[in-house]
Amino acid sequence: MNTRALPPLNQLRAFEAAARHLSFTAAAGELNMTQSAVSQQIKSLESYLGQPLFYRRPRALELTVTGLNYLPVVRDAFQTLSRGTRMLVDGDARDALQVQCNLTFATCWLAPRLPRLYARHPDLHMQINTAIWDPMERGDMADIEIRLLMAPARDRPATRLTWDRFYPVCAPGYQVSLADITRHRLFYCTAMLTTWDAWAEGAGLPTAQGPRVTHAQVLATAMAAAEAGAGLAMTHDCAASHAIAQGRLVRPFAESARMHEAYYLSLGPQAENNTQAHAFAAWIKAEMAADYPLSGSDIGPDGTQA
Repeated sequence: MNTRALPPLNQLRAFEAAARHLSFTAAAGELNMTQSAVSQQIKSLESYLGQPLFYRRPRALELTVTGLNYLPVVRDAFQTLSRGTRMLVDGDARDALQVQCNLTFATCWLAPRLPRLYARHPDLHMQINTAIWDPMERGDMADIEIRLLMAPARDRPATRLTWDRFYPVCAPGYQVSLADITRHRLFYCTAMLTTWDAWAEGAGLPTAQGPRVTHAQVLATAMAAAEAGAGLAMTHDCAASHAIAQGRLVRPFAESARMHEAYYLSLGPQAENNTQAHAFAAWIKAEMAADYPLSGSDIGPDGTQA
């Protein structure tokens, strides 16, 4: 960041107040400064910019063209800074349940179910923090973490949420067959083991690697491309169930393969006595139990099912 392009904050505050009041004296009273101090701050800012901001009339101030053009820029900057600061220090934001998950889970599974969550817990207040991929380290500020993992960390109890299978999806009406699949544009998420080769091997089909495989950093991107008719996306139950139920995506083939990764839920140490965290965890476990009625158990510190 080039700090040379940023005038001192006190000079900008003096300019904004003086421009608003068109008076150094009124600005000084607002800022708890002397009139001469405000005048000096303005002179310093004008020297910094190399242009006058005010015409000093005998009984009043008047903004120059430069001042008129600069005022909305400075005012918008202060308003943005004020809003951002309020967001950080606001009591409601600080007290919100901090939920951390990856972008695809938040977009494809959690967001469509939020009406059911809020119907059951109308007073629940949370902040959903997302990343492209699950971060390497646990989120120190997260009350709830939902991660896509091969297995949970051995030193942190977690609940396995999903037992998925993976398969291709495409837009309704998209014309494709197993015999010509390698002639189509194929999308998948780079960070996952649910590759086209893995699915083809599990289905006993020729491998699909080649120039027509498009890598996406986020699974939701691959699914959006398939929904738009750009080709087929490799996805899995948790990510695709809502779009399939709505008819936005379809499974063109019955073949599927068992997914080795799974979503796991864990509570942060600070959430032990947090009633909102326990309410959210209970809700999501119940939702997942409905999706996976024959599976589900807690995973202890040793990584084994309870």
